[in-house]
Amino acid sequence: MLSRVRVWLNRTYAENVFFMDQLRRNPSDRAVEIHATHGDADSPVLAAADTADLEPEGLSPAGYVEYALDQCVRRGIDVFVPRLHQRAIVAHRAEFAAAGTALLAPTPEALAVFEDKATAYEAVRSVGVPVPPWWRVRTADELVAAVEELEAGGHKACFKPAAGAGGVGFRVITRTPFSLMHLNGFPGPHVQLDLVVEALERAEEPVDWLVMPRLEQPEVSVDCLTGPDNHVRLAVGRTKNGRRRGFTLHEQWLEPARLIAEGFGLHYLSNIQFRMLGDRPVLLDVNTRPAGGLHQLSLCGVNVPWAAVQLALGEDPGVIEPPFLGQDYTVVSGPRPLRPVSLPQQRVEEAEVLLPAVAVPVQAASAASAAEVLPL
Repeated sequence: MLSRVRVWLNRTYAENVFFMDQLRRNPSDRAVEIHATHGDADSPVLAAADTADLEPEGLSPAGYVEYALDQCVRRGIDVFVPRLHQRAIVAHRAEFAAAGTALLAPTPEALAVFEDKATAYEAVRSVGVPVPPWWRVRTADELVAAVEELEAGGHKACFKPAAGAGGVGFRVITRTPFSLMHLNGFPGPHVQLDLVVEALERAEEPVDWLVMPRLEQPEVSVDCLTGPDNHVRLAVGRTKNGRRRGFTLHEQWLEPARLIAEGFGLHYLSNIQFRMLGDRPVLLDVNTRPAGGLHQLSLCGVNVPWAAVQLALGEDPGVIEPPFLGQDYTVVSGPRPLRPVSLPQQRVEEAEVLLPAVAVPVQAASAASAAEVLPL
């Protein structure tokens, strides 16, 4: 009988409750116990785990590595899937291995490349992957010059932090004057150029932004599973076009994703995103960790989280071909339990439950408009 596997996810996304569900429903019926840590006591991943701890706040990266090693030893962790302080952790891979823990994470060199988006664009362009034009800006004058050059080429300009994740800080530049029109409906990503310039001129320190054209849909996120031998075991594209989601195995998306995953040591799980610039796909972003929507590949008959854990344990699953591509679907919200807390009754009545995303077929999701998030 195979021994149980102990997996730890640290400060991960709420959607990874589904990652945890898939580990427990692995096709080998092997027992999996999940440890989770987070800085937010109301993260649903804490309630979904078999054991859970609140993480200490204020630790330096080096201090967090010490904390993580202690967790692995005390909790008997076989596979650690780090999100927080990922780069500091993988630099100590040998120490975790000595503690009996495999890291489900890329190489330090890969993390160094993809931590900064400008560095990443330069690197992937050098291996033949198309990238959009971009300008690195730090001042108001540099921003205006970049926007004017993009607009002269017929593009709409947008900007985002040179380092960041999850679409935080992404904005689309508009020259339409601010008016009541912008206060109707839900807040959007558009921001007036004059307001951005004014904010930059008042700022005490320079920013570090990338300015680039607003890329068009479809957006295709290619989930890759890559071995430590730099060979991709699985690559499937998840398509997004407005509300409609689907899957693709078209090589115009998969081939550049493989080039990146294999060429830069993106071992285990990565997510490589593309959008359209005119009539050609270009790189949008590279995520060096499992995507929040990875569980959606279960609609194609594959359990990618479990295959990744197998690979980390040295139990190579081999090349994985999805037996089918699932039907188009959309994303709606559903409740997940939280850990119980002691609150006064009036606060209990006011408390909200976090609502992570669930993938459902398009036909069953006609009332889901409020749950949809604007694409990047």
